[in-house]
Amino acid sequence: MRTRLVLSAALSAAGLLSSASAATTLTVFMGSQQRPEIFQPLFDRFEAANPDIKVKIETGGATSEAQNQYLTTVLAARDDTLDIFLIDVVRTATFAAAGWAEPLNGYISGADAYLKSFLPGPVGAATYGGKLYAMPAFTDAQFLYYRKDLLTKYKAKVPTTWDELTATATRIQKGEGGKMQGFNFQGAPIEGTVCNFLETLWTGGGDASNVNSAAGRQGLNFLVNSVKSRLSPAASAEIKTDDSRQQFQAGDVAMGLNWSYAWAHFQGNSPQPTQVKGNVGVAALPSFGKNPSATCTGGWEWGVNAYGNHKKEAVKLLQFMSSVNIQREMAVKGAYLPVRKSLYSDPAVLAANPHFKALYPVILKARPRPVTPNYPKVSEIIRNNVSAAVAGSKTVDAALSDMQRDLSPLLK
Repeated sequence: MRTRLVLSAALSAAGLLSSASAATTLTVFMGSQQRPEIFQPLFDRFEAANPDIKVKIETGGATSEAQNQYLTTVLAARDDTLDIFLIDVVRTATFAAAGWAEPLNGYISGADAYLKSFLPGPVGAATYGGKLYAMPAFTDAQFLYYRKDLLTKYKAKVPTTWDELTATATRIQKGEGGKMQGFNFQGAPIEGTVCNFLETLWTGGGDASNVNSAAGRQGLNFLVNSVKSRLSPAASAEIKTDDSRQQFQAGDVAMGLNWSYAWAHFQGNSPQPTQVKGNVGVAALPSFGKNPSATCTGGWEWGVNAYGNHKKEAVKLLQFMSSVNIQREMAVKGAYLPVRKSLYSDPAVLAANPHFKALYPVILKARPRPVTPNYPKVSEIIRNNVSAAVAGSKTVDAALSDMQRDLSPLLK
């Protein structure tokens, strides 16, 4: 009898020990280029505050497209292995419509009030059908970068209209000679080209649902004529985002469009030498006439696997990652653009990133690209037609007509 009691007590103790040591493990997927080394210490802090939850990072895919391909394969199989995934802002609607991303409203008390402290662009990009399907992680936008030293030399102001940009950039280009580009943009069949076109469309008062319009014609003509007049490179239809960054950094561009990551490169935090350190300014994109400036919302968002087994714990981690303190640390240590409005006037953030003050008014007006499950096809239609027009292999009218024909059934 005594042996049986001892054995029972031992088993009970073992059971208690096992129960006490059991912890929920959240598996978080992000791309290999997403700098997991920045996130790991933050996850460690979450674990310390929540000892019953562990966080494991899984990395893969060097591009947004490669990561999306992997996640599509996993989630289409209803796999519950991943709990959280980091996705490009253009993916939210696709994941929501497919049933892969869990709607988050029901997990967040007072969701509407909670989200008011966030930038509207990232929240809009994370919302589909009136529901929040992702938590903004960090944001981005396209900006007008310009050479402060050249504007000073030619006694010119920062342009606020595309006509002013053309006139000022032309004057600088002629004065500098050589290989100086007046205006650099992305014209290759890539996502940056989609944004360049949408920005000229929006700043002309247009909308993606009606590209074959006066505003669409004005915007695309501006890009095409910049190449025809040699204000922009003849090879603009082949220029990708990082080509633009490297050409500006080499001192060959007076004004150009690019994302926030380019700033650090221009200031010397780059594999390539910089010729423009200390001479770069950043501003809102110009517009046509009296229309307001507009730019594309970029950045990344956290999604919760609809097939996962730890959704409540996953949302807890995401609220931690979007908290003021963590967003501040990401901005200070990683130069990530915060998704919370208050941090653009935060002393610690501005001490580490003085240019964030100039970026804030631009980011505040950032607009999401069309939020639709069909976005991959929408993107393909826009970028291919815009690139063809910039290359001169399609007329502006033909490109806009083809775009409208193919976009209309997708954007209903």
